[in-house]
Amino acid sequence: MSENPVKRTILKDAVTSTHLIEGERGLRLYLPPGYNEILSYPVIYCQDGEDFFNFGRIATQAHAMILDGDLEPLIIVGVDVDKSVRTDEYAPDGERHEAYVRFFVEEMIPYVASKYAVRSEADQMLLAGDSLGGTASLHIALSYPGKFKYLLSLSGAFYPASRNIVAAMPPGSLEWLNAYMLVGLQEDAFETDRGIYDFVALNRSMKQLLTDRGAELVYHEKDGKHVWGFWQQEVPAALTWFNEQALT
Repeated sequence: MSENPVKRTILKDAVTSTHLIEGERGLRLYLPPGYNEILSYPVIYCQDGEDFFNFGRIATQAHAMILDGDLEPLIIVGVDVDKSVRTDEYAPDGERHEAYVRFFVEEMIPYVASKYAVRSEADQMLLAGDSLGGTASLHIALSYPGKFKYLLSLSGAFYPASRNIVAAMPPGSLEWLNAYMLVGLQEDAFETDRGIYDFVALNRSMKQLLTDRGAELVYHEKDGKHVWGFWQQEVPAALTWFNEQALT
């Protein structure tokens, strides 16, 4: 199967699960121009899949960059979430977190690999997330050391539970991890379902914790609020980083 070289192809799918209470989770997938199942492609796995596609416009922006020759062809997978249980799934101390992590790695990724021409090497996958989705992506990577090399965190919600987990890790234990972190300077008093937090301070603290344990980071603080309007503008730079790190 191959697609029209200029057509933007977005598919919806669903994967069954023995770990998730509802037994199924929706996916949306972007296939690059000229997609050919005989080949294989790097892949980005996004938390908050619907938001990454609709508000982050990650597929639209990646497609334009591929057509312009600024990005190697890749596949993007958005994993949907029920926002009423999002914190329980994404936060490392959430009641559904362990089940979600196991679903993500043990069920969702193998399912995608069985149907689509994605690569499975650690340096050919990027885990992406915004806010608490960035937290979820980090802890998925930490739960399976070395399985994933690249992480994209847009204003990660690195609450005390996350920082305590990383702080307990020994020096040098994260030398396998490369992360692109972004936070907005106007995110210093953002109201969440767990209280009001200074996201600039949260990200500075996590940056230091990760660096101290050997992770390689690209870290940006820019004018911006905790909204998709800010993150959407930064998606191309993050894609360029992944392209330069893993795709060339």
